[in-house]
Amino acid sequence: MFFLIFATLLLILIGYLWINRHFFNQDLYKNHSDNNIPWIRNGFSIAFFSPVEIFQFVRTIAAKYQKSYIMSVFGATEYFITRARDAEKILSSSKHLEKGLIYELLHPFLKTGLLTSAGEKWHKRRRMLTPAFHFNILKEFCEIFKEESDRLVENIKSQKGKELNIIPISTQFTLNTVCESAMGVKLSNLGNTGTKYRENIYLIGELLLQRILKPWLLIDIVYKLLGYSHQLEQLLKPVHNFTQTIINSRRKEYLSKKSEVHDSNNNEKDNENIYLSSKKKRTAMMDTLLQAQSDGLIDDEGIIEETDTFTFEGHDTTSVGMTFTLFLLSHHPEVQEQLFQEIKEVTDGRQDITIDDLNKMNLMERVLKESLRLYPPVHFIARQLSEDLYNDGVLFKSGTVVNIMIFDVHRDEEYFPDPEKFDPDRFLPENCEKRHNFAFLAFSAGMRNCIGQRFAMLELKTMLTKMILNFKILPVTSVEELIFKGDIVLRTQNPVIMKFVARN
Repeated sequence: MFFLIFATLLLILIGYLWINRHFFNQDLYKNHSDNNIPWIRNGFSIAFFSPVEIFQFVRTIAAKYQKSYIMSVFGATEYFITRARDAEKILSSSKHLEKGLIYELLHPFLKTGLLTSAGEKWHKRRRMLTPAFHFNILKEFCEIFKEESDRLVENIKSQKGKELNIIPISTQFTLNTVCESAMGVKLSNLGNTGTKYRENIYLIGELLLQRILKPWLLIDIVYKLLGYSHQLEQLLKPVHNFTQTIINSRRKEYLSKKSEVHDSNNNEKDNENIYLSSKKKRTAMMDTLLQAQSDGLIDDEGIIEETDTFTFEGHDTTSVGMTFTLFLLSHHPEVQEQLFQEIKEVTDGRQDITIDDLNKMNLMERVLKESLRLYPPVHFIARQLSEDLYNDGVLFKSGTVVNIMIFDVHRDEEYFPDPEKFDPDRFLPENCEKRHNFAFLAFSAGMRNCIGQRFAMLELKTMLTKMILNFKILPVTSVEELIFKGDIVLRTQNPVIMKFVARN
């Protein structure tokens, strides 16, 4: 026992020294101007913070200094951006595209798909997948969004006015939607594997945060000796099995259709025309990946990477956006009523909404953007500088990790006065014109912005239209009861409860 304790302490010490050597650059602050950028040296205590405490800790610093800051933890010295003009210098650049350390910790989960990859691999994957989110394909997805939204409405109606925790309802809705649209597979055909997938995503996020906060866990051998590696592997098994099932199901259907096309016409030229036509009309992102594999542009591992990435990103972030949009509307019945009137006016009372209808709903757009401003699903992103950056009297060396704190950027009083107030009119055209282009980062910005942002907005608009047409949303959980915690996406420690009353 004594040997085990001694060995553990020794490994912790080695971990601290390794991180200190790996990250700290003595030249980083040689041009530092006093009182220009706050520099927080918070020491070892951060390793013992709970997820709730770490979230509140960074919020407190941002509120205290009202500007971007430098923070050193365990010798790791990083730049935390909380202002739009500082974010622009990173996000508008075509050079600082490499993600920070936290994304490396996601590799066991997502490997190096579009979210976590860098360099030429990222460029190739981005070009390959962009057509899968073309406007014409989104129009086809709109039908799926409506079907899933109708199921959501029926599910809530079956609860007969009960107080409901909206979080699991949101995650079920968005996972169903992304599987049937982008992946082309009905979740109902995959049994109850989706439930286990959703549950494990939360636990994986908790393990990730723990590893970030405790520097000794960044050493693989320590992570393994303490049992965390095994725990992560057990959580990942059903997650990866779920996405592999999606791939197998879609590939079987894809090859079957391709075979039908081949057999339907013996004329080589006609076959070629049919093949080219099928390439132009891709009804799901998975089809794009499978076609790319046929063309020799991606292998099995690549398809797995992107399926894991888009299944996770396509449902988890959107479910957060859905949760807090409904939450905010429950607390603002006047906005809810205005939205109801807009929907009635645009649709003339029709339940069968179209994509053109959704594009005409200006208040709806503003409500969603203001909800995403107050509660951004991706509340921070990290980049690693690819070359030196000089900002506010400080020379940041190449390799420095930069954390863009979107939650705090969205609360910059210079661009969002009274920032905690829910005010959709902030996104009126005349107000947006005066605002910094990088003050709103719900979908990031620049070259690595969210590839699925139009997909997400269309899904949220469809869901919200159906919900508002059918229900009045009443609050149960108060704003003061929201307790946020550190995670990959914005999460609360407690349920978010509301009540849905059927409209006459």
